[in-house]
Amino acid sequence: MIEENMNPFLTAQKQIETAANKLQLPQHVIEILKRPMRVLKVTFPVKMDDGSMRVFEGFRSQHNDAVGPTKGGIRFHPSVTEDEVKALSMWMTFKCGVVGLPLGGGKGGVIVDPHTLSKGELERLSRAFFEAIAQIIGPDKDIPAPDVYTNAQIMGWMMDTFSRLQGSYSPGVITGKPLSIGGSKGRGEATARGVVITVVEAMKQLNKPLHEATVAIQGFGNAGRNVAAMLSSLGSKIVAVSDSQGAIYDAQGLNLDRVMDLKDHGSIRDYGADHLIDPYELLELDVDILVPAALENVITVENADRIQAKIVAEAANGPTLPEADDILFKKGILVIPDILANAGGVTVSYFEGVQNAMNYYWSEEEVNEKLEVMMIDAYYQVNELAKEYKTDLRTAAYMKSIKRIVEAMDARGWI
Repeated sequence: MIEENMNPFLTAQKQIETAANKLQLPQHVIEILKRPMRVLKVTFPVKMDDGSMRVFEGFRSQHNDAVGPTKGGIRFHPSVTEDEVKALSMWMTFKCGVVGLPLGGGKGGVIVDPHTLSKGELERLSRAFFEAIAQIIGPDKDIPAPDVYTNAQIMGWMMDTFSRLQGSYSPGVITGKPLSIGGSKGRGEATARGVVITVVEAMKQLNKPLHEATVAIQGFGNAGRNVAAMLSSLGSKIVAVSDSQGAIYDAQGLNLDRVMDLKDHGSIRDYGADHLIDPYELLELDVDILVPAALENVITVENADRIQAKIVAEAANGPTLPEADDILFKKGILVIPDILANAGGVTVSYFEGVQNAMNYYWSEEEVNEKLEVMMIDAYYQVNELAKEYKTDLRTAAYMKSIKRIVEAMDARGWI
């Protein structure tokens, strides 16, 4: 069982209530926002390589489609739960809203450890799950994307499955695809690029030079390692990183090329025994920028008071519990919330869908330029709202999104 204060669905609901109450919204509107409009739970069989059959369980949550089709990733992870998927779909709604995309939030997941599957088993699982949820999926309904332990190849299999069911080529049903079948240039680095764009603006606000900044990154998957590379290229010093195997630290700055090579061909723990630290210690290091880029609920009431970073840039979804947010805000730590910081991924996914619809594709430079304009605009809109209401950036980001969604629900006669 998930402890109540660690349940991401309850966390998302608290965040919504806080922002909605500041906007003085009626209770029935808050109740609509606090729940997904649709959750599909599926069980489906998959043939294993040895000829046996295994039955898997998965979910697809669609939170709110007032402003447009729902959008959000599909994750393959052994700890996937219905409440987690519901929460993630809610965060996606507000993430789309904060950058002004004409999309609502969706999320999906399958309870599985994909590392235990062969490539053939993984393909059959991917196709079977997508077929099981296909009735509620489509370019004008709900558009999935990659997430934890899923990638472009898996998106390609899923797109092909949907196209076969439809009897026509349907690249717009999913984003994060390989370039050869309608993917967008710049998508792979987009989440990290969005984080870095917001960090650059936050450092300007704090009058701190980025080329002197120290950085700790918790989680060294796609987002974490790209954030590390981009901040390093801007002159920042990456002093600590962690992954599921452990954490390493060097006050003088890690050799990033070596860390990436170890990540690809071994374990970052092999960096050297004298550099190993407890993964939880990484969160509490005295650095300028802390980037949680792993899973939910890592900054809690137990450790929030020990966080020393000047900026917490949430590359992961839901890394900070609401009670911890209050502590960080009172300490004067600038938290760039997940729904703003990591919105680069869904923004370029939206660009991918636009390109699919036009059947005309942009250069990587054009994608990155459009992303930068949208992220900077969203960052300062959220900042202005935070100043106006004397609140933290997370609450302001929710308020910006909620105002937009409520206007759409009102225009459609839902409220």
